[in-house]
Amino acid sequence: MRTLPVLVYDGDCGFCTSAVGLAERYVRPRCEATPWQRAPLASFGVSQQRAEYEALWVTPTNAVHGGAQAVAKLLLSAGSGWAVLGAVLTLPPMRWIAHGVYRLISNNRQRLPGGTPACALPANRQ
Repeated sequence: MRTLPVLVYDGDCGFCTSAVGLAERYVRPRCEATPWQRAPLASFGVSQQRAEYEALWVTPTNAVHGGAQAVAKLLLSAGSGWAVLGAVLTLPPMRWIAHGVYRLISNNRQRLPGGTPACALPANRQ
């Protein structure tokens, strides 16, 4: 059984890969990070469609948190001031605002630094 949560992200997206690299370097979350393309999605109880749509935080018991809440869990796992920010992102109204900001970034990640046309979500998943 895993003892650490897993952060699942889009390994084909330059922006996502860069964001995860920055988080690992500066935030130092207590997790394993793996692209969804190499993750055992079925054992996590996660569909490929969901993994393509949003970053996922999968706990050792396979509880799955997606999108902005995955980011909040990542921050909480880092401790210190990052954990305070993560906690704030779990509470209304910040939770709702974080969701909107996450969707805005996710829907436009191909336009952000490090983004490429491969980063674009299919139109039916935005």
